[in-house]
Amino acid sequence: MERLHRWWVKHLLFSSRVPYPLWHNCLKQLPVLDKLSAREQHQLRKLTSLFLHDKTFFAAGGLELDQQMIISIAAQACLLILNLELDDYHGWSEIIVYPDTFVVPHMENEDTGVVHETRRALAGESWQRGPVILSWADVRPGAHPHGASSNVVLHEFAHKLDMLNGAANGMPPLHPGMDRKAWTITLSQAYERLYHDIERHHHTAIDPYAAESPAEFFAVLTEVFFMQPKRLQHLYPAVYHQLSLFYRQEPLNHQQQI
Repeated sequence: MERLHRWWVKHLLFSSRVPYPLWHNCLKQLPVLDKLSAREQHQLRKLTSLFLHDKTFFAAGGLELDQQMIISIAAQACLLILNLELDDYHGWSEIIVYPDTFVVPHMENEDTGVVHETRRALAGESWQRGPVILSWADVRPGAHPHGASSNVVLHEFAHKLDMLNGAANGMPPLHPGMDRKAWTITLSQAYERLYHDIERHHHTAIDPYAAESPAEFFAVLTEVFFMQPKRLQHLYPAVYHQLSLFYRQEPLNHQQQI
């Protein structure tokens, strides 16, 4: 079976690898990818090609979705699993892209017990065992809707990894050899520190949305880990270390080599 799988992957890559001109443009447009080594870019192109074979992109809201846009999203999604497995994105198949923020209903419980519906405009959303939904205005190359460290694609696909063992809660399935207690203590302490800074109206160098929940904390810090690793390593060195173990990457080294 393993030999058959290798043959299938080789055949698929031979017949439908991301065309180099589109791949080259993708790297130029996305500095977070252009900083990777040649070996890593080669592996990322391979993963992106397999990802595109496995997933289906749909345009919504009148958006005209072209191959360059699709490759841009797919490559960033695959950056998270560069040294992991494509199977980490198993169990779902659709990416839906709107031209701009999209509105979704949200149920809120008041202290009185009354439940009422509100509507929120979102740049991205991930459903457990369902689609990833994105706003092109917020994920296009050069878009940083919440500051230089923000990346909506990385955020939503971090949620997908978090959901591998159930609802997103900031505790994705850890690799053998990782210490669950160390992960929990490290991220919990950093989360509490950020939460209290926001409660006291202190300036934070991390998007305050990270304090919404442990799940959002994990997703936002994943953005910073890849987009501005030096900032994360300075603010939360222990968190940087845990994310490095989880993603099996050292993005800080890429910045230092430039």
